[in-house]
Amino acid sequence: MDRIDFRSDTVSWPTPAMRQAMANAPVGDDVYGEDPTVNKLEALAAEMVGKEAGLFIASGTMGNLAAILAHGRRGDGAIVGEDSHTYRAEAGGMAVLGGIMPNPLPTDQYGRMDLAAVEAAIYPDDPHYPSNRLILVENSYGAKGGYPIEPNYFQQIRHIATKNKLIVHMDGARLFNAAVALNLDPKEITQHVDSVTFCLSKGLCAPVGSVLCGSADFIQQARRARKLVGGAMRQAGVMAAAGIVALTEMVERLADDHAHAKMLAEGLAEIPNLSVQPELVKTNMLFFELGESSPATPNQFVQRLRDEANIWLSGGYSRRFRAVTHYWIQAADVELFVKSARAILQ
Repeated sequence: MDRIDFRSDTVSWPTPAMRQAMANAPVGDDVYGEDPTVNKLEALAAEMVGKEAGLFIASGTMGNLAAILAHGRRGDGAIVGEDSHTYRAEAGGMAVLGGIMPNPLPTDQYGRMDLAAVEAAIYPDDPHYPSNRLILVENSYGAKGGYPIEPNYFQQIRHIATKNKLIVHMDGARLFNAAVALNLDPKEITQHVDSVTFCLSKGLCAPVGSVLCGSADFIQQARRARKLVGGAMRQAGVMAAAGIVALTEMVERLADDHAHAKMLAEGLAEIPNLSVQPELVKTNMLFFELGESSPATPNQFVQRLRDEANIWLSGGYSRRFRAVTHYWIQAADVELFVKSARAILQ
């Protein structure tokens, strides 16, 4: 890459193998179901998460929206974490476009809603309230440092949902990061949810796209929802080819990204005027804060990293920062980050 970019794993460029696969991909019209590369990707994705069918979709946000539209009806309610991506960072799509009423609950340091609070949030059968319909979960949990949540939590959510005839959808944008961190087959996590969407364009390095998976009947409804929001694609096999490489070649190596994030957290923890919790870094994401006595303001810290080391970091508007590792970040880049941060802050 032309910079050392810690802003997100969404900045990762496609690998050479992906570019070659895209150039050679057989294609057809996906709206007619005739793109062989898209069909192959959807089948592969569904098998990897233990679901009947998959749907290639433009983005994780669109995948979550299509899922909610397919599962819910206007006036339904959705129990969701108050700092989850689906609730906080998707432009209010479930309410604006779906007429779904979110019922946000606090989450703990790992991103889990309190189970008793989830049960208490289920509305009584009363016309004053929205109809109970959905529980929305996330893994790994982005707002809590990309923490990977154990399957037992989702098993308990599933129990609550089944008892109350609710549907569970998982925003699994970084599902494979969670599975690799927990040393689990992804199916051990996704067996407890009705549907799941995951991104190909984050740590898996594909240039664009996500896959939504669930039952065959659900995917048929989600395909209609995708069309409704303008997401139907034609010769999409050109992009799906990179997704196939992502799922067959890029999953296990996510452990390297996790190791680099841990290395960065441990290095930053040794620098005065920085606060970080390395013990909470389990995947490819970490949060850290500048101390009040820092000799550099947040904006100065970001700008000097960029000017002096070509290291790109989001933020500067508060003392809290996020750094994310990915395929194009290596150990030497982490070492340079730590060395540069120490020089700026001492």
